[in-house]
Amino acid sequence: MLQGVMAAMLGTKWRSLLGMCIAVLIIAFSSSPQFRNIYGLPPHMRIIQGETALFDVNYPLTVTVSQNATDSIRVKSQSSGYNISRPVFLEPVKLGQATVEFKLLGLIPIRTVQVDVLPQLKLIPGGHSIGVVLQSHGVIVVGNSPIQTGDGQFITPAKDAGINVGDTILSINDIPVQSDNQVAEIIDSNGQNQPLNFLIKRGDEQLNISVKPILCNDTKRYRIGLFVRDSAAGVGTLTFYEPTTRTYGALGHVITDSDTNQPIDCEKGKIVPATVSGIQHGKRGQPGEKIGVFIEEDQLLGNIQKNTQFGIYGHLNAMLNNELYSEGIPVASMNQVQTGYAEMLTVVEGQTIERFAIEIQKINLQDSPESKGLVIKVIDPRLLERTGGIVQGMSGSPIIQNGKIVGAVTHVFVHDPTKGYGCFIDWMLMESGIIPKKDAPASKRLFTGSFPLRKIA
Repeated sequence: MLQGVMAAMLGTKWRSLLGMCIAVLIIAFSSSPQFRNIYGLPPHMRIIQGETALFDVNYPLTVTVSQNATDSIRVKSQSSGYNISRPVFLEPVKLGQATVEFKLLGLIPIRTVQVDVLPQLKLIPGGHSIGVVLQSHGVIVVGNSPIQTGDGQFITPAKDAGINVGDTILSINDIPVQSDNQVAEIIDSNGQNQPLNFLIKRGDEQLNISVKPILCNDTKRYRIGLFVRDSAAGVGTLTFYEPTTRTYGALGHVITDSDTNQPIDCEKGKIVPATVSGIQHGKRGQPGEKIGVFIEEDQLLGNIQKNTQFGIYGHLNAMLNNELYSEGIPVASMNQVQTGYAEMLTVVEGQTIERFAIEIQKINLQDSPESKGLVIKVIDPRLLERTGGIVQGMSGSPIIQNGKIVGAVTHVFVHDPTKGYGCFIDWMLMESGIIPKKDAPASKRLFTGSFPLRKIA
């Protein structure tokens, strides 16, 4: 009996000791760089056929692929079984989806990643300097302009009625409006009789607001006290185009109105040839700028169909020549991007596309669309001497690494113009419609370009 009790106590002691060892192992592993890297993986990834995804998976971590999807993804390693003590390669076999599971000791789930295998793509890299002319849907309210009445008072009828800066005027008395001049004419010709009904777009909702125009003592015209604008124009950079459909992507971030910082709801637009006539050198606290000039505004390179959080998209009228890349090159999904050397293509003089050395310093793997996927630094002494680093107008410059397009330049660090952000090519391809889009919340980024004067209404 005593021996049985002793054996039971000894067994309990060993089980407790084993449990403590496992707990210590889990805690130690959870604080390791390997755990942080694996746990930091997005829950949904894309791999393009021809790519191989590499993961650092060392014991006690194991990796498996769901049995019903092994036809799409194959796990490759030099070690036997799935108890891996070396790097693991996920190799696409065919189009489809697979579930990849990372487990501690083959038992405790650490991370589950859904992997989509997409068809291989080849795109013509951009780098071309383009002029962007964007026509808004309706007219944008960009400011208030107080009206002086006959008795010397200053009033703002539109503001007092509830029209805000950033609103878009879609129609007046059921008449769709498309230009600032049209708005001013409708107000002046009809405002003397009765209040006008304005259909306003504010965010995702539409509002009806009644405003009574007032006779301006200075202009002798009926006005409602607003500054409005119907279009935007500036210079940016083409990122890529698909040679079969001629679908293009450019800029890498949304075009917003310079006064309201609100995205412009695109009605129609166009891209035209542009040349870089000079560079305003960037310095700490003051980003530089390309001084761009539209060559021939009537020479249409392509249309603008979408203004999105990752740039503008449309179709080219004809193939554009890139002397550095006469044929298409592959794209790389975000899991293929590595820290280290890369190149960007852009124009800093005339219309000549040049190749400049950069360093990818940080990679933020993302499950939902965000613009700050890459942190880059200009290391090319030629570009540093000529521009000081990243300047306004370089937005959209393609980033190429290991012969593949991996992303585009989007923003400059104001405190350090040698550094900036880039977006992954994945998100731009989704916005363009070239690969299936994954729904995600939008983010808003400023388009760094010049804009026309405001019209008084």
